[in-house]
Amino acid sequence: MTDVYTLGEALGVVSSGRVRHESEARLDVTGPEFNLAIALARLGHQCAYLGKVGGDELGARILTVLRGEGVDVTDMRVAAGARTGLLLRESRVGGQPHVTHYRTASAGSGLSPGNVPIDRIAASKMLHVSGVTAALGRDVLEAVRAAVAAARTAEVMISFTVEYHPDLWPSVREAEEVLGELACHSHLLFLDQDELDLVKPALTPEREVVVNRGGKGASVRADRVRYDQPVIQVPIVDTSGSADAFVAGYISAALDGLTPQERLHRGALLSAAAVTSASDWQGLPVRAELPS
Repeated sequence: MTDVYTLGEALGVVSSGRVRHESEARLDVTGPEFNLAIALARLGHQCAYLGKVGGDELGARILTVLRGEGVDVTDMRVAAGARTGLLLRESRVGGQPHVTHYRTASAGSGLSPGNVPIDRIAASKMLHVSGVTAALGRDVLEAVRAAVAAARTAEVMISFTVEYHPDLWPSVREAEEVLGELACHSHLLFLDQDELDLVKPALTPEREVVVNRGGKGASVRADRVRYDQPVIQVPIVDTSGSADAFVAGYISAALDGLTPQERLHRGALLSAAAVTSASDWQGLPVRAELPS
């Protein structure tokens, strides 16, 4: 049985200083669900990933990485003639990187409900989706909805990360409607402190809500009890993949039947590992490297 089924857009990412002055850059591949799938596979979980890539070198690299990390890519699609999307991530001194999206008409934005394997999702322990993927266009949103509907029908646990990026949405109101809908269908909800107002209807006592509080760490409300976890202090190289790693660590511990406090701790461990690497995923641990 697949432990976690997930779907999204995997992209190339070019990381650099300020482009107008920089002469060097780093090329990698990334994506919220892509990073999560790799993190879970490294911890020994059976993870399947659905997405579309272009018939180009970036698409080939994405597939090579996923296969090499042990992620099930049976349902992946290669869109001949389409381009794989790209992010440009420029570092800023003392602040968050400036990210420019080159995703219009990308292969990943062509994911549709017809690509969603209902039976495969129904046979999984958990479905994980994100607000980033839901924001990529009408067809992709309907694919996310189809996946969620399949999970609900089969009584599969649903995990949802809000991950609100204003530049991907036509308006805040539309974002609230879609993100609130998906959050209300989830059993396990991940969000940042400043995203709480976007999904107010979903913040009910029976839902497991995990809140990223930035430098203050993270907290979860489970079974009407709140648990807290401080940030694990490590040398920071790049924070870009830390949120995805945290979610993967939390889900991994949940699949292992650990307590909410232990779930938070494993999430914090993976988040700390992610920030010590220039890559969003290359610094993530394998199961043997977790503390016993």
